[in-house]
Parts: sequence; C-alpha cells; structure tokens
Amino acid sequence: MSILPTIAILGAGSMGGAILSGLLAPSITVDGGIRVTNRTEAKAAALRSDAVTSYALENDPGANVTAVKGARIVLIGVKPAMVPDLLRTIGPALAEDAIVVSVAAGVTIATMEALIPQVVLRAMPNTPALVGRGVTGVSPGSRATPEDVALALTLFDTVGQVLEIPESKIDALSTISGSGPAYVFYLIEQLTKTAVALGFTWQEAATMVNGTFLGAAELLEASGEDPSELRRRVTSPRGTTERAIWELEKADLSAVFDRATAAALERARELSTG
Repeated sequence: MSILPTIAILGAGSMGGAILSGLLAPSITVDGGIRVTNRTEAKAAALRSDAVTSYALENDPGANVTAVKGARIVLIGVKPAMVPDLLRTIGPALAEDAIVVSVAAGVTIATMEALIPQVVLRAMPNTPALVGRGVTGVSPGSRATPEDVALALTLFDTVGQVLEIPESKIDALSTISGSGPAYVFYLIEQLTKTAVALGFTWQEAATMVNGTFLGAAELLEASGEDPSELRRRVTSPRGTTERAIWELEKADLSAVFDRATAAALERARELSTG
C-alpha cells in the first residue's frame, strides 16, 4: 500500500492518463484526491469519477489554476512548447511546498526553475506505462530534497519501474527506454513481414511473432538470466538458429543501434536547446 498527497495532472492525455490509471489502483491511496485537466469536456468527462475531479479548459479557461491549488504534486503533461506559459499561469497558485514534475521532453530543469520557485523534477516515462509496465527516469532539480524525490519515485512506481538519474543522462535514457518500444515494434513489424513472405497469413504471422516477443520477454524476467545466456541455450551448435544468428552478426546490429541512439540523442539535444 502506497500513500500519496493531493495530486494534480495538467494535461491528462495518453501519458497523464496512464499515470492516472496507476494512481487508481487499489494499492494506492491519494490523500486529498486527484484533479486532472483536459482541453475538451468530452475527454474530461471520460475521466471524471468519485476519485477524480476532472476539469475541461473549454468550460473553464482557468481550470489549470483551480486544479493546482492545494496540490502537493503537480504533474505537467502538456506538450513541451506549452510548458513555460503553463508554469507562468499556475505559478502564483502553486503551494509553497508543491513538487512540480514535468514529463515534457526537451524542457530543462533550469528553464522551469527560472519560472517558479517550487521544487522541480523531470521525468521520462515510456508508453508501456499504459499497461503498468513502464520504465521511467526521474531527475531531481536543485531544490529537491530526498523526501521530494521519494514522492516522485512512488508516483511513477505505480506504472512500472523507476530509475533516479541526473538530468545529464535523461536525454540518453530517452533514446533507450523512451524510444525503445518503437525499436521493439519495428523489429516485430519486420519479422512479421518475413513470416508473411514465407507463406503465412498476417494473422498467423502476428500470432507467431507477437507471441514469441512477449514470451521471450516474460522468460527473461522470470529466469533472472542474462539475455546472452538465454540466447545461447536456444542456439544449438551447427543448428538453424546458429545460422540465423550468424547472419544477424554480419549485419552488425550493435553498430546499427549505436547509430540509431546517437541520432536520437542528437535530436533530443536539439529540442533541449530550442
């Protein structure tokens, strides 16, 4: 059982909504309740419940200010370009002890600390948070105490695993766990095409490939073994898998991933500098 103080989620889109789902788990208690904001009444209405006070900006342009009053944790889930103006808007209404956590890529702690005097943290969750299997990197700002960081870690622990890292690593983390699901989906996509080329239907191919990726990931977690050891066990000497791995080795996938993550990191740094 985890207990968290009053939380406001400004911009409860896909990621904010995922975190909201985690907070509504039976094992989580939010003292003081949860407030969320969205642009439209349709989106706000879908989230409204006895446990969630949900505001629509189209009905009340000041909803973000209303939502943050008295909130101890304020999660910023709007698009990166909107963050500075949002902080200027809500700044006067924030409690002195509020902890402001942004999940916006490219908006630095220094930028946020220059706009508000409260504790600021950056977080980089990934999309598997939608099913409670996320990986989130959390970077504390200069004003954050260990207690503040612990609250932020507890918040993201509701949707998966959490790493506390310095901000200097958060862009690099985004290229691995942040973009990583897209890499996995791309590999699944390509292997599915290969299965179809071998004569299987799309449904048969999807069953084989999706099931294999899911099963392999669950086996990796359940076994506690290194992935290289699990690969070795599948790769019989002079067998079919060994021949396939040899072809993959010739493609130098390690170098491909190095180049891919380097490109993603370069783009992250471009976004951080505007």
